[in-house]
Amino acid sequence: MDLEALRNADFTKLATAVADWSAMVTKLKALAEDARTDMGGKATKANWAGVNATVTREFIGKTAKEFGDAATEADSVRNILSDTHGELVGFKTELNNTIEQALARNLTVVSTGNGGFTVSMNIHPDRAAKGHPVPEHTVADEIALRDTVQGILQRATESDTTAAQALSMLVSQNPYGFSDASYYNRDVAAAAIKDAERIANLLKKKGDDLTPEEFDELNKDLAAHKDDRLFQEEFATTLGPRGLLDFWADLSDPSDGGTLQRARHDQLGDFQKNLSFTLAGATQSDSPAMRAWEDEMVKQGDQMVQTRGTRVYGFQLMSNLMRNGDWDNRFLNDYGNALVATEKKMKMPDHYWNSGTPPMPKMNFIGEDFGRDPMTGFMTGLANSPNAATEFFNTTQPTDNAQYVLKDRPVFDDTPLNSHDGNSSREATGNALVAAATGQNPLDPNSAQVDLSPDHRKVLDRSLNYLSQAGNDFPPEMRDDMAKVLSRHSDVVGHTASTLADDASDPRLLDRKELLEVSKQVSRDQNAYGMLNEAMNREMISDIHTGVPTDQKETLLRAGATVGFMEEARYQAIQTDKDDPSWDAKWLYHGFGAAANFIPVVGDVAQRGVDALAYQWQLDEQARINADISRQNGETFTVRERQLQALADEWAATNAHPGENRYTLTHQINGAAFDGNQRASGLAGNG
Repeated sequence: MDLEALRNADFTKLATAVADWSAMVTKLKALAEDARTDMGGKATKANWAGVNATVTREFIGKTAKEFGDAATEADSVRNILSDTHGELVGFKTELNNTIEQALARNLTVVSTGNGGFTVSMNIHPDRAAKGHPVPEHTVADEIALRDTVQGILQRATESDTTAAQALSMLVSQNPYGFSDASYYNRDVAAAAIKDAERIANLLKKKGDDLTPEEFDELNKDLAAHKDDRLFQEEFATTLGPRGLLDFWADLSDPSDGGTLQRARHDQLGDFQKNLSFTLAGATQSDSPAMRAWEDEMVKQGDQMVQTRGTRVYGFQLMSNLMRNGDWDNRFLNDYGNALVATEKKMKMPDHYWNSGTPPMPKMNFIGEDFGRDPMTGFMTGLANSPNAATEFFNTTQPTDNAQYVLKDRPVFDDTPLNSHDGNSSREATGNALVAAATGQNPLDPNSAQVDLSPDHRKVLDRSLNYLSQAGNDFPPEMRDDMAKVLSRHSDVVGHTASTLADDASDPRLLDRKELLEVSKQVSRDQNAYGMLNEAMNREMISDIHTGVPTDQKETLLRAGATVGFMEEARYQAIQTDKDDPSWDAKWLYHGFGAAANFIPVVGDVAQRGVDALAYQWQLDEQARINADISRQNGETFTVRERQLQALADEWAATNAHPGENRYTLTHQINGAAFDGNQRASGLAGNG
């Protein structure tokens, strides 16, 4: 900003803009509150059905959020404009006062017409009127005035340009909607951008030559800004995709002595998390700069990055920085599709991921795996971003992603010797599958249930298909994950388990053979078995209380059939692992813990029935273990006498009919259990 522009500036229009935005903020906040409590609240409480249960309800939810984002963005714009207006008015006043005060020392400031200015005498002593002495000044006074004016102009320029930069970035983050970034003044927004530039340039310049003290400060700064939208975008775009990969390769490779690694080994995991959160937030921006960043990062995936001691792929480096945060759906799917395509070209990807000479010792500092398998980090990123996970698992072109990661993909051990049992990549894939099929993040203990959509159901159908084909080679790491998926979809699971025959016209019906096989594999794990049965107990009670079939007795008979179906799955699991000496111990089930997020929720009245049923089910389980009960004459349901009786009693209490007694109901539900057991046995080829 030059001298005359600030000296004669008219900030009336800027003040008017601030006032207009303030009025807009008030209106938008009122609309946002109405959308949240009225439109959004009614949508949440409404009993939706059909297309309205998915498309319309989701649209209303997104629309309500957009009102909130609009209010947030308007508030940030108003705050930045207001702060900038106040600063510029202050700089103008300071400049004019400085020039006025300089006249008392016979100094004046004159514009040179090209953006610059000069400091000179106001009146030369030789031209002063007689009797009017000219105030004296020194060269130091001239220099001081020049520096003061220059400082005012520089601060005014910074205020003006940083405000423009912040506003431009804020608006461009979501060209077709509104940003949820919140800033209460220009200084905060400008400081975020400056910090991002400083940190990114430091990483480009020094890599892992950072001193431990610089690393500590860097880690602290990333943690402080991990939710700051402007910081995130400026950091990512300043560092650039290749700059990020080069830095992580440099930090991971200890061949230069690993000074920083040794000094801050215990802090590298936290640093990786903070960096991941920052980058994930950056991808939420839809600005042209971030779109270009994401596209370039995908292209870098199959490129080799040279370190001092080895070479690694971009996919390996980037995937380890995707383990935390909510990543943009488009980026995750573009990245994942490219990763799958690259692996299919490799045919034996484990050979490539371990091809460095020597292999990179470690690229991941969170958990046990080395980070050489890029699918592990990517799948963890999907688990944290359920909508992206749903899209990924339902994508069939150019590759059927679900078939590849659940059935075809060869996996390899990426953990140190003597580490935990299980494959990290499969564990991560299981978590991503849960997110895809339920819309919930299984890594977040506070993740709330969302309305299941046709896309979630599609993931369920496809996963049952591919995982059932594995038979007894079903990945053990995914047993608890499929238990969560089936638990969340307990409505259609119970419906399928209790259905008499296949019916192509029934949209609720799953493939019964596939469901039985996967239920069997789930039942080979203690906690997964307990979780699934807990969910089905709740589902049967809920159906008894809320089901509205033509014949009320249907809910009783379906409950019995479901018990028989689940018992056949349990029996097949026992037969598969009967030679395992620790088998009985596996069935001492004590609760489902974190999986509670995926268990159906029932009302208070029904919950009492659930509690009673769960108690009787556990008594049946313990009796079976104590007596070493095995199937006799195909009637596995006979070990469920207490469970079936509790179901009959609950049905009687909810649907009392004159003339029906406890014996009759018990007999009927036992018969239904027998029939369900026999049908399931037939599906398995045993009947």
